[in-house]
Amino acid sequence: MQHYALKQAIDVQFAQAMIEPAELCQDALLVRLQNGVTMELRIASAEEYSIGWRWGDAELRIDTAPMHPQLSTFPNHLHDGEDQLLPDPFTHPGRDPWDNVRSVITVLIDDPLLHSLRK
Repeated sequence: MQHYALKQAIDVQFAQAMIEPAELCQDALLVRLQNGVTMELRIASAEEYSIGWRWGDAELRIDTAPMHPQLSTFPNHLHDGEDQLLPDPFTHPGRDPWDNVRSVITVLIDDPLLHSLRK
């Protein structure tokens, strides 16, 4: 049910930025943006999620696997396109999943590789 509600919200809010409506899969939601980003959203709950995307050969992901307690945003963290592990500046466990997804898509429309984080 979570993915269906997210699909509806994404299709309305980001229609102009997408190639086609979001696609519901068995346990994920796929979003294809006009700028070449392909996203895979796996939202188990407000506390457990993975938001991954590809742009060209680069693959990035934000997730909440509790594996990196040294990061300031633990348990959420960002795997960037250069095999670095970084604090996640976009999502917050416990926040409404739509708010987290909207934050990420908004950034990816203009900055798929998150170059703004390196300035």
